[in-house]
Amino acid sequence: MMLRLTLRASLVCLFVAAQTRAAEPPAHAWTPTLLHDANAWPHSENDAHIAVTARGLRLEVASGREFAIAAASQLALPKELGRIRVSVAEMGGGAEWFVRLYGALRQPGDRRTLAVAQDETVTGERVFDLDPRARTQPDAPLQLQLGVEGKPGAYAIFEGVEFLPAVQRANRQPRRFFQAGQRDIAAVELMPNLPDPYELIDWREKARAYDRLVFDSQAQGEFLPLVWLEDSRINMDRPTFGLPSYVGAPDQARGKRNSQEGVTCMGAVLGATLAGIDKSRQEHDYVAMCEAWFNTSNGMNLVLNRQQDGAGGSFWYEIFPHIVFYALADRYSDKPRLPEIMRITADRWRQVCLDLADTNGVPDFNHLSFDFRSRKPVNNGRWREPDAAAGVAWLEYAAWMRFHDSNYLAAAESCVRFLQAQKANPFYEVLLPFGTLITARLNAEQQRDYDVDRSLNWCFGISDCRGGWGVTVGRWGGYDCDGLVGSIDNRGGYAFAMNTFAQASALVPLARYDTRYARAIGKWMLNLANSARLFYPGALPPGHESSAFWKGDPAHVIAYEGLRREWQGKSPCATGDPVAMHWGPKTDLGLYGSSYVGMLGAIVRPTSVPRILQLDCLATDSFHDQAWPTFLCYNPYPAPRTFEFTTGAKLSDLYDAVTRQVVKRNVRHKAKLTLPADSAALIIVVPAGSKLTRVGSQTRMDGVIVNYR
Repeated sequence: MMLRLTLRASLVCLFVAAQTRAAEPPAHAWTPTLLHDANAWPHSENDAHIAVTARGLRLEVASGREFAIAAASQLALPKELGRIRVSVAEMGGGAEWFVRLYGALRQPGDRRTLAVAQDETVTGERVFDLDPRARTQPDAPLQLQLGVEGKPGAYAIFEGVEFLPAVQRANRQPRRFFQAGQRDIAAVELMPNLPDPYELIDWREKARAYDRLVFDSQAQGEFLPLVWLEDSRINMDRPTFGLPSYVGAPDQARGKRNSQEGVTCMGAVLGATLAGIDKSRQEHDYVAMCEAWFNTSNGMNLVLNRQQDGAGGSFWYEIFPHIVFYALADRYSDKPRLPEIMRITADRWRQVCLDLADTNGVPDFNHLSFDFRSRKPVNNGRWREPDAAAGVAWLEYAAWMRFHDSNYLAAAESCVRFLQAQKANPFYEVLLPFGTLITARLNAEQQRDYDVDRSLNWCFGISDCRGGWGVTVGRWGGYDCDGLVGSIDNRGGYAFAMNTFAQASALVPLARYDTRYARAIGKWMLNLANSARLFYPGALPPGHESSAFWKGDPAHVIAYEGLRREWQGKSPCATGDPVAMHWGPKTDLGLYGSSYVGMLGAIVRPTSVPRILQLDCLATDSFHDQAWPTFLCYNPYPAPRTFEFTTGAKLSDLYDAVTRQVVKRNVRHKAKLTLPADSAALIIVVPAGSKLTRVGSQTRMDGVIVNYR
């Protein structure tokens, strides 16, 4: 799915680049009459069938083609542009219509495509909201593209296009309170303090119920059971297990050799582990079974997405399985084979850093992937995945923490240096947040001075290497859907469960290494924890999900692959790629994303006050040094609030790393804390009577670091 979208975008960019090399005429204002002026579309596709009719501009796909585009350039659009109203009078031949903007949207001279509408199949009037981050150069003229996709003869008649201001969100009021010492994340400030409607589900129980269903080998019903045992013994001399990446996936039938994906299966083991389930002591030792994804039989000696797989196709598919495997190695220290595999693969990725390094020792990850056999980078001429450096930085720093070999630390730093040198946002899929965490850890633990701010804002902004990729901001239908991770311009927004859960797992721990971002991360996580419930069946009204026909999950524990801002006239809509794109699986319910719900289950806890959460900053912080229990709490309300904080059974003191003071002494089980309006605290639960000392820039309680600055 994701590679297909990137290819489509690259083809459009090639078309536009070819059509805009000549000198452009002066900018002119858009008027609806241009739809009735054939001369207004000089940059249209050369062989597109374009005609002006009494009803508007008619586009038809020509013989031998799959799409037609009409393009009007040098349009001076309203500076306050926030919505586009499009009217299509007629269509036929199985056409799907689209609308795009092209030009210097975010930086002078940097021309990019913004997909406003895509795969539209109905006539009439539609209004599309634009993400407020999508256009930050309001004076730059833009090109309007109206298009049709389909077989030759497919056509659509565009009757009207209007450019309108944004509708202001009622629950986003001007900011009144500013917490001293805290830094903003620009995208988070576009999110509401009090998301509405608000419902916090029990994420821990959701994760545990997911584990019960998907690992139930006796489950009965359509597409059940989901788990199977596989005895192909490709990489180890014992059976392993499999899970389909989607419910009803025909190519991942039970027992089919090498069909199961590591991101799904290892992710399910990790997610359950984070939710408090020991996956090594069940009917099978599922942790040991994960060794099957360490590809030895083909000589790759890498943890890959298949048990018999290669490298060189896509960095994120090759690095993310390692991150999941390393996280398991951190949590199952009694498994001697896991650290062995970890060390072998860390050495392999360290060598990649050396093979890609320049004379200053900085590796160049501006590639699609890496061929481990030829020891050369791989490119396809269409897209690159430079945030691979972020993933490798996480792997190498984890190896440094586990084995204390300075070569791993050097490799991690070389990757961070590459990221620091980037001029544009390198976020491709899922890896950048992990490198951002390592950037903060290097500053805190190794006394470095890397720029965390830019990298963190990249994680929430709009990618420059993969147009439209970022964190969602906006109200979809009647729901605040802020804080999710995915495409912000695919039909107005398309967020994915896996990416959302993974980004939370990477960035919540960052607050303990750099407390300046406690408020921003707390506010984001409040929005995410609320919005992410909409990935699940039953969370939206009937008709707003694409696979409600499947009745094998009455508890609704398997999430949809993603959440679209709009699909087939419904907003929002829980859906995915398989049903929409007709490419195999019978449902859009994605186990590959649902497997990571344990990350939220481990992090998010409620308190006695709605919308004030207690976020566990250690739960997903792999290979961290000794630390006392650490929790991030954020008060989104416009007035101080007192809430009950869960401390545990031992007599404890509570230290706030944001204000750098002990806020409670001699408490157990519950403690009442008060937070000022729109502010955060990083509460560390230390043994009662702990002595506070300072060593250099660090503050310690009973010898354990509680503040790095």
